[in-house]
Amino acid sequence: MSTIDMIDGYESILIKIKLLHQNSKMPDRKHPGDAAFDLYAVDQYVLTQHTVTLVKTGIAIELPFGYEAQVRARSGLAVMYGVFCVDGIGTIDAGYRGELGVILSLAIPGPYIIARGDAIAQMVIQKIPDIRLIEAKTLSETTRGNKGYGSTGK
Repeated sequence: MSTIDMIDGYESILIKIKLLHQNSKMPDRKHPGDAAFDLYAVDQYVLTQHTVTLVKTGIAIELPFGYEAQVRARSGLAVMYGVFCVDGIGTIDAGYRGELGVILSLAIPGPYIIARGDAIAQMVIQKIPDIRLIEAKTLSETTRGNKGYGSTGK
């Protein structure tokens, strides 16, 4: 179970991370105040252009219910090497206890080698509200209405 603690006058959520392999590395923030924790490859991988590779992190996480972890691309990998997360933002639900993986691809001619211990993605942990969906026969009117898919211009 995760707990809440006070650190330096701020409320902190303590979240358990299980290292699954000898090569596993704890997620970390590079700078004070960073929103995201870097995630690291547990093994070496070779990315080739237009292929999809599941890169394992070697960690599992115990999120409290009411929270999610979002796995996002590292902008430096994208802009400098053409490496991107295939699914955009991946969601890790509170009930999941398996190994975290990141689905990566290479947009430019390769190969691109990911070494063991390389930072491959970022993880942002967010509180989510309890949302309940209800069926309705009608919806309220707005000025936008049902206009979408390019209705606001370029």
